[in-house]
Amino acid sequence: MLRCRGMLIDTHTHLDDDRYNDDREAMIARARKAGVEAFITIGCDLATSRAAVALAEQHSFIYASIGVHPHEVKHILANWYDDFRRLAQNKKVVAYGEIGLDYHYNHSSPKEQRERFREQIQLARELNLPVIIHTREAQEDTITILKEEKASEVGGVFHCFSGDAWLAKDALDLGFYLSFSGILTFQNATMLREIAKIAPLDRLLIETDCPYLTPIPHRGTRNEPAYVSFVAQKLAELHADAPGMSIDRIGRITTENAKRLFKIA
Repeated sequence: MLRCRGMLIDTHTHLDDDRYNDDREAMIARARKAGVEAFITIGCDLATSRAAVALAEQHSFIYASIGVHPHEVKHILANWYDDFRRLAQNKKVVAYGEIGLDYHYNHSSPKEQRERFREQIQLARELNLPVIIHTREAQEDTITILKEEKASEVGGVFHCFSGDAWLAKDALDLGFYLSFSGILTFQNATMLREIAKIAPLDRLLIETDCPYLTPIPHRGTRNEPAYVSFVAQKLAELHADAPGMSIDRIGRITTENAKRLFKIA
C-alpha cells in the first residue's frame, strides 16, 4: 500500500455504503495507516445524510456532508429541509452536498433537478455551509444556477472533477475548488491530467468517491479511502515542476485547502 508520510484528507467518501458492512472499521484503520488524517462522508438523501452524521459522531476524524444528490431529488418530501436544518446543527457537519445536476441519467427530471438545486443552494447559504457539487453533462446550467443563487458566498468544490477546461475555468472563477479522484490515474484521462496540471495548487482537493472509481493499480476492486494516496501521487507527478514537489507536499497542500474550505481545525 502506498503511504504518505504527511497527512491526507479524503474529501469525498461514502463510508455508510453497504459494501463496507463486513469490514468498515478495518477499512478505516487501513486508511489511517496509509496516512489519511480525516474523511468527509457524504449524504445523497436524507437517510444517507443521517448515516453520515452518525458515522462522524463515532470518530473524531470523520466529518459529514448532508444533502440530496440530483438522482434522488424526485424523492424529496416537504419535511426534508427542516430535517437537514436539524442535522446541520451537529458540529461534525461541514458541508452541504452532494448536490447539482446530472443530465446523463436523468433519474430525476432536468426541471426538477434545477428547481431542487436552487433550493438546496439557498439552504446551504442559510446554514452557511460550503456546497459539494455534482455535475454531469450539465455544465452551462450548473454554472448559471451557482451564479444566480450566489453560491460563491459560501464557496464549495466541484467533486470528482472530470469536466473540460471551460468548466474548470468557470469553477475557479467562481472561487470554487476542484477535487480530483482516481479517474486521474485512468489511462484515457489525458485531458483531465492536463487540467489538473495547470490548476492552481491552492484550489486542489483529493478524494476517492469510494466505493466507486478505484484508482490504478487497484482498478477493478472496491475502492476505499486508503487509495486516496494514489490520487495524491498522481497530482504530485503532474506538478513536478513546482519547487520541492512530492507526494508529501501535495498531501500538505490539499489538506490545508480542505481545512480552509470545510473549516476543519
